[in-house]
Amino acid sequence: MVLEKYKQKRNFTSTPEPSGDVALAAERAKNEPDKGLFFCVQKHLASHLHYDFRLEYKGVLLSWAVPKGPSLDPKTRRLAMHVEDHPIEYGTFEGVIPSGYGAGIVMLWDQGTWTPESEDVDAALKKGDLKFTLDGYKLKGSWVIVRTGGRWGSGDGRSWLLIKHRDDWAGELDITEFAPKSVKSEGDFEDILAADNPDVWESHRPAEGGEAGAMLKKIIERAAALKAGKPLAAAAPALKKRAAPTKTAKSTKTAKAAKAAKKAATPRKKASTKAKS
Repeated sequence: MVLEKYKQKRNFTSTPEPSGDVALAAERAKNEPDKGLFFCVQKHLASHLHYDFRLEYKGVLLSWAVPKGPSLDPKTRRLAMHVEDHPIEYGTFEGVIPSGYGAGIVMLWDQGTWTPESEDVDAALKKGDLKFTLDGYKLKGSWVIVRTGGRWGSGDGRSWLLIKHRDDWAGELDITEFAPKSVKSEGDFEDILAADNPDVWESHRPAEGGEAGAMLKKIIERAAALKAGKPLAAAAPALKKRAAPTKTAKSTKTAKAAKAAKKAATPRKKASTKAKS
């Protein structure tokens, strides 16, 4: 069944996340474009900060959670945990998931097209060795994603490595540090949260605290400062002294998103050790 695992993790009577248009998936699977298939990378602050790497194939987005993000250095192998396929409609989302599965903030960090270098994609995926070319805003050139059973192997086939091939687009530059912002809004996490009308999705497994929770707390403070038009350097003390602003129609949704995101950052007894997509 198309997107079966994705659907099992979500209750679509209570979440506006796309359930996945089966007809759209079938149409895209049948008419794959000559100039390449869609790919994206979503920077996701959930229980841990990670990057969701997604490749369109047969009408869905094949998805891997990459804890440290892609590297342009061929010597650096990035762990990529294979997760459930996502619907095509998910690929352009940027906004807030205030509670539930993957709760946190999602940024569209990169997008573009990809073309397989492997002649038979199905065989390559089954073997666990898919070579491809990316043409995005930030990620370009030849890459490979390889399933591993070694040092990072989980024994269930979920552990892969994302590796850059040596070409004109390779280098030692840390692309996640050099280009940290969104290709959609050109902002950072706090800008997404401070938007007048941020996209909000809800689901059903709460994010947990720890390092990511502390990061999210700072982002909420910075977002509030941006919203109030205050200098970011003075954000923390100003937030404590500032009187509560009068609510407006435009600010209500943002305030709710910030409140829910703060709730998602509250530490629980046990913190997850796995990146969520």
